[in-house]
Amino acid sequence: MTDVLDKVAGKSGELVLRRAGDDFEVIANGVFLMDTRNGESERLLVSVAADLVPGKARMLIGGLGVGYSLRAALDHPGVGEVVVVEREPAVIGWNREGPLKDVHDDALSDERVTVVEADLVKWLRRTEERFDALCLDIDNGPEWTVTDGNAKLYSDAGLDMLTARLRPGGVLAVWSAESVPSFAKRLRARFGEVRELKIPVPQGEPDVLWFARV
Repeated sequence: MTDVLDKVAGKSGELVLRRAGDDFEVIANGVFLMDTRNGESERLLVSVAADLVPGKARMLIGGLGVGYSLRAALDHPGVGEVVVVEREPAVIGWNREGPLKDVHDDALSDERVTVVEADLVKWLRRTEERFDALCLDIDNGPEWTVTDGNAKLYSDAGLDMLTARLRPGGVLAVWSAESVPSFAKRLRARFGEVRELKIPVPQGEPDVLWFARV
């Protein structure tokens, strides 16, 4: 049985938070976006990126989701400060004060965390901050974006913008619900080292993670 816990008009259209048994689901414009059933690939997105960066990484997480990536970052000994950029105030509220708070043991209250309510693409264009790791999970993949504007992030110009926000030796990590050979080729054409991990899921194609080092 599925119960709707909240329904709001978000910046990317209608957002719905619902409970399905012991789990939570987030739906955007009628399209399934995320849930709390597994989260393995979301955790690996940040933990592998942190493994690739020496010292205490200053990390940016693009997309708060259900907090799995943030919790994994805070639990990793190689992560220091974490900046989370999330454009949907409802998602922030569900994680900070709502039912998702217990999913990640109230990670947003950690003093190392800064939450920025903003569109990631627009924020990256105006900021001059730099990071050791950029971990992006704002879409279902480079070719399956939540909104059309996000597609720019995965273009050559978008990769230029992301690279400019990385410190020397920094890592760009990208999450996808599907394999995208054209994007992988674009990464390999501009980064010296690119790793691709495929994470099996209970149903369908495996999730895919890319890690590209400057």
